[in-house]
Amino acid sequence: MQYETLGNTDVKVSKLCLGSMTWGCQNNEQEAHEQLDMALGRGVNFIDTAEMYAVPSSADTFGATESIIGKWLMRRKNRSRVILATKVVGPCGDWMPHIRGGDTHLNRKNVLAALEGSLRRLRTDYVDLYQVHWPERKTNYFGKLGYEHDPATPAVTIEETLAALAECVAAGKARWIGLSNETPWGIHAYISAADKLGLPRPVSIQNPYSLLNRTFEVGLAEMAIQEHTGLLAYSPLGFGMLAGRYLNDSRPPDARLTLFPQFTRYMSPRSVRATEAYHQLAGDHGLSLAQMALAYVTSRAFVTSTIIGATTGTQLEQNLDSLHVTLPEEVLRGIEKIHKENPNPAP
Repeated sequence: MQYETLGNTDVKVSKLCLGSMTWGCQNNEQEAHEQLDMALGRGVNFIDTAEMYAVPSSADTFGATESIIGKWLMRRKNRSRVILATKVVGPCGDWMPHIRGGDTHLNRKNVLAALEGSLRRLRTDYVDLYQVHWPERKTNYFGKLGYEHDPATPAVTIEETLAALAECVAAGKARWIGLSNETPWGIHAYISAADKLGLPRPVSIQNPYSLLNRTFEVGLAEMAIQEHTGLLAYSPLGFGMLAGRYLNDSRPPDARLTLFPQFTRYMSPRSVRATEAYHQLAGDHGLSLAQMALAYVTSRAFVTSTIIGATTGTQLEQNLDSLHVTLPEEVLRGIEKIHKENPNPAP
């Protein structure tokens, strides 16, 4: 395993982070624990989850993933061996009424309550990284393009959210804070507020990044490097698209996009065309599509850790093995050629 420094901390996290959003929905507790055991045995020390998991979030699955991780930590008695990250949801309106009755504004009351709930389910006294899952304000995230400014003042300011997160750190219930699904302006606003108020800076940003979505490079990559808020790259395989699971119109019955067709972000015609081209490139060089896609993400200078997820042990093992893949210059040139011909088909 390879390790990278998390932001401006003194801790090293594995270059591959184990994602968990399928646990409690597509994966049961035993399968999840087997994945955790395998990852830890291969040197992974970084686990990412969220209060809203499993996904799709529902009243039946809310908190299930954290509970599964909590039972594993209790049984293995290995809390000190892992860097544990979780997230507090942002405003969701009618989307998730099962979370705090739909009141998920990022105010002090909700941030503190969310963390207490996560700690209880995770069976731990603290999390290492506590992240804002998405912003309070209306902006571009979850694939939204074409920024339209909303002049309305958000219900909760960044300063209030940051102060609540800082309170979590001061209480010893979170070691560091991070952002997710944020924009360059959002990172700048948090950092500026932190410096002005003498509060903790975010040490990471968790955003989507893959061969099908390289929008992070436009404005966020420089922020990640210059401000020590490295990327925790989620969906590096585009919900399985870049694992080749849906090539030739295939729809495996157990595949995520077969089970949950509402997740259309990575299924556009342009995404399919780009995936086919990347698949051909990988095959021409004796690589698997999934390992090429993961190796590309992990090798970027602004990436602290690539969040890998799997529903089977075989998939997880292959994803872990991607760390040993070094992409030749010819492959990198091929990736850039395909990207220029079909840029960011799944933002």
